Amino acid sequence: MRAGFRRAAPRSAGAADAAGLIAGYLLDAVVGDPRRFHPVAGFGTAAGALERRVYRPTRARGAVFTAVAVGVPVLAGLAAGRLTRRHPAARFAVTAAATWTVLGARTLRSESRTMGRHLEAGDREAARGRLNHLCGRDPSALDEPELARATVESVAENTSDAVVAPLFWGALFGPAGLLGYRAVNTLDAMVGHRSERYARFGTASARLDDVANLVPSRLTGLLTVAVAPIAGGSPRETLRVWRRDRGDHPSPNAGQCESAMAGALGVRLGGRNVYFGRSETRPFLGDGPKPGAVHLKRAARISGAVGTVAAVLAGAVAVIRGSSIAGGGGGGGAGPFDGGRVGWRSSCRRD
Repeated sequence: MRAGFRRAAPRSAGAADAAGLIAGYLLDAVVGDPRRFHPVAGFGTAAGALERRVYRPTRARGAVFTAVAVGVPVLAGLAAGRLTRRHPAARFAVTAAATWTVLGARTLRSESRTMGRHLEAGDREAARGRLNHLCGRDPSALDEPELARATVESVAENTSDAVVAPLFWGALFGPAGLLGYRAVNTLDAMVGHRSERYARFGTASARLDDVANLVPSRLTGLLTVAVAPIAGGSPRETLRVWRRDRGDHPSPNAGQCESAMAGALGVRLGGRNVYFGRSETRPFLGDGPKPGAVHLKRAARISGAVGTVAAVLAGAVAVIRGSSIAGGGGGGGAGPFDGGRVGWRSSCRRD
């Protein structure tokens, strides 16, 4: 009887994770990010304090910083998962809370729609002031098409970073996957960009973020192809543009999301980006005109549809994971990551 109970624990944990992932996604959709005392912001503050203590302009110090700053949330998630693996209600609550904490789907869609309203009203100054909620470009000289392009590109990339990727890692590893991924992505936003201070120190964080997003970004591209009709796009055309242009972006992951979004909206992304004192020119993605205000609401619809499908898939994967571990665990019942496997915003530092 006890052996059967032990085998059932991973199965119930998988089901609880599945329900928690979906509940957390729905909670984010209804409530959105907390306006005060956001846990991801708290993590960023703690990571900033750690950085000030360990900083040296070397890759080795950056690797130590990344290991500690990511390792602590992962261990916390593993501990929470281990403690709740035989208590489905508690496991559900932990996973739901973690999911809500790390997702940014509602905020992302809201920012896109807000930018669209400013541009439709011709309030360019308000739109410029809002852009830093999405990315780190210098908005001072941007006109409506460039403001719209920056928004579409940011929505595309952050649909992966703030929605699909957390759900992906949560489906595979439960609370530790959720917390660990958000830590990785937050560190990349903090120190993973190209600057004199972080050119070497931020290398480990940037590379780890690239690895963590390899699969989720491609999944985001595929899901964008599938849901393209929700915004008036063609899956066939979206797939064509995605396959043709996804490798042209300098980021190994951002191009997957941005090219698919360009195909779904029928617009052209890419071009010259200005980041306070630094300029980059990127290849064009997609065919058609530059995006305008009308495309921002459509981009938000695509992001929402991709997130919904990703949440359902994550729940299914979590159930399958729990069943497979329970079926193959023998008398021990659990693998080494059982019970808890291993903020928004992503800054679009490379957007």
